Parts: sequence; structure tokens; C-alpha cells
Amino acid sequence: MTQRHGGSADPEAFARLAGICATAGPDAMLDALAKSLTERRQWHALFDARIMQARVAVGLSPVGGPGDVPATVRDRFDERSLAACREVGWPLLREGQVAAAWMYLRATGDPAEMSRQLEALAATIDGSADDEAERRRQEILGVALWEGADPALGISLMLRTQGTCNAITAYEQAVSRLAAARQRPAAGVLVAHLHAEVATHLADELGHRGLSVPAAAEGSDSSGNSATGGNPAAARNPAAASIPTLLEAIGGDCSLHVDVSHLQSVLRIARICEDEPTIRRAWELACYACRLPADVVYPGEPPFENVGEASRHFFGGQLGIDAEAAVRYFRTAAATADPGSGALPSDTLTLLLTRLGRPAEALHAALGRPHDDGMPSPLQVAGALPSLLDLAARANEWELLRRACRDRGDDITFAATLVAERQKNDGQQHHGDRGPQA
Repeated sequence: MTQRHGGSADPEAFARLAGICATAGPDAMLDALAKSLTERRQWHALFDARIMQARVAVGLSPVGGPGDVPATVRDRFDERSLAACREVGWPLLREGQVAAAWMYLRATGDPAEMSRQLEALAATIDGSADDEAERRRQEILGVALWEGADPALGISLMLRTQGTCNAITAYEQAVSRLAAARQRPAAGVLVAHLHAEVATHLADELGHRGLSVPAAAEGSDSSGNSATGGNPAAARNPAAASIPTLLEAIGGDCSLHVDVSHLQSVLRIARICEDEPTIRRAWELACYACRLPADVVYPGEPPFENVGEASRHFFGGQLGIDAEAAVRYFRTAAATADPGSGALPSDTLTLLLTRLGRPAEALHAALGRPHDDGMPSPLQVAGALPSLLDLAARANEWELLRRACRDRGDDITFAATLVAERQKNDGQQHHGDRGPQA
């Protein structure tokens, strides 16, 4: 029991509660109490009432701690507890009590609805600067970004209120530790933001030079996509052409338009992304990076020592732009990498080949990764790489993987290949037994 209530009930309410309990029983009395608390918007007290009701429903005393709930009734109690969390958490969130709401809603496992509600709440305070709006903004930021409820929304808020540098830092600290699927929307926000910023500055440079600014296709941004992600930079110049087109219009000389460290960080972050619009924006940013003077760029980690060129190959290959040249580039990088440079060269090749739909080659690349017990690559940590078993299944290369398992003494993966192949064959057999499908 949290004991965060009292003092606002009608004095006659106590007599009513006693009367209901005497005539209709404790559960009816607790329902009446919950209705009264809801009407008075006493959400924390409502939670305590529902937990009391849950305890009574499973045969426990009305007051106690989680540790005294027996295993035999734990599932029933937990089901009622989660319902109470939802009943209390959503009204608190709609009222703008984000941190208090998250205490309850973190347990409910409804991230899509949480994101929707947080975005709706953020929209109500967009542009407001009073103390209450700032309190809500900081609570939304804390829950969305630092608690991981909606990293993309958190990064968007950081960009709008604290700038690109702080947003990138926040991504590295809070988002990069998440699984790849949860990183991708936030990474896409950063890529879209920086892309729009570069495109806008390039268009401005053309204007300052008295040159005409090429226009994009009607209704699209400079990547040929309609969305700007709520991006102020994109909104300033929605009709700008693609970055390569703008660079071509500028000609040989190109000024520095963004912080190079921001550009290189965003290109690194973008590797986690898979959707075509983000990949295309990242490729355009890489094309811009290739035009920067050598003395302003920083060397990256292998195989991205030349961040611009390597990124242009990595993202361009996925778009079908010189895909074979991209594969050769990263195959060479993986083959010639210093043994102490880690697994990123082979992991990058594996990821690229996988995204190009070449699982057999990806399996060969993955089996060639170093096994010196060094630090795993960021791609591996995020779970962005397919498993060896998945690649073997896609390529139907079971024996190749089994030979590697024998060489490495990996009996676990060896056994997994036998099970997975049997399951795949059985599934195909069952499908064939059903005959032609409508």
C-alpha cells in the first residue's frame, strides 16, 4: 500500500462504504471506492484500492507486500495488478504526469500505445515555454529517451530543444545500447535531420552565389519522400533537390555546411537502418562527405577509415548503385584488415551481403570473422547481424556451417543445424502434402 491518499472524501463516504460492505460484501465496497476515487481523479489511491481488491480476490489479506503472494495464485494476482497499472497509468499520462504514469505503465508492455500517447502529449506543448510545459517536456524526454519508451520521439525532442550535438550524444548514451529494431526509428530521425540541414545549406549557398536552385519532384523532400519527420530544417526548404544534384549545381568548390563530427557520427549511426528512405538519405550524406576537403575529415575505424567513400559504397550498394563495386570494396577491406582491428570489417561485409539478398556469400563472410575473443562490433552488439543458423537456412548451406562447427568444436550450433534443417524439410513436406494453394 502506498498511502498517498486521504483528506478529500465526503465525511459521509465512510458510512456509505461501511454500509455497502455490510450489505453487498467487500468486493462491492471496493468497487464503490474505486468509482469514487476515479471521479475524484485520485489515481494513486485508485491503484492501492485495486491492489487491495486483487489481494482479496485471490484469498489474501487486504494489505501486504508482493513477497507474500503464493505461487499458486501469482498469475491471477499479476493479471489484476497489470489491469490496475493500465487503469491508473493512462489517465495520469493524459493529465501530463508523465513520470508518475511511467511507474505504472512500464510494466504493461504496450509500447505502441505509449508512443502514441507521448507524441500526442508532446504536440500539446510544442512551442510552449512556460514552466509547466517545460516540466512536461523534460518528463517526456526522460521517459521517451532515457527510459527507452520511445527513443525516436526522445531524439526528436532533443533536436528541437537542445541541438544536434546533444541529440547525437544522447543517442550514443541511451539508444545505442538498445536492440537494432528499437534503434532504427531514432537513427532515422537523426539521418533525416542532418540530411535536411545539409540540403538546406547547399540550397542557400546556391542562392548566395546567384545560381538557380534545382527543385525536387513535387510533393517530395530531397530524397524523393514526402515525410520530413517534423524537421525544422526540412520545413525551411521542402523543395530542395537531392544533395548530389545540389552538389553538381555548385560545381567543384563546396563550403563546409555542418560540423564534420556530426556528419561522421550520423553516417556511423545510420548503418543500423534498413528502410529505403533512410538508406537513400545516408547515401546522399556520404556523397556530400566525399566532397569535403581531406584536411577537415577524421579517419574512422576499419573498414570505414575513409568515412565518406566507405559509407557511399555501403549505402549505395543497398540502393543498387554500383552494388558489385560495394561488395568488392568491403570484401577487400575484410581480407586485408589487420587482425587487431576487430570484427567490424567482416561484419560489415556480412551485413551488406545479407541486405543484398546473397545469404550464401554472407555465410562465408560471417564464418571468416575473427574469433580472438576481442570486443564485438557494434553491429553484433545491437543484434543487427543474422545468425549463422539463419544464413545457413536461407542459403541451404547446412554442410558448410557444420564443417565450421566441427573445426571449432561448436557442438551446440552443430546440433541446432540438424534440428533446423529437419524442421525446414518437414515444413516443406507438410506444405507439399496440402497440394496447390488457392
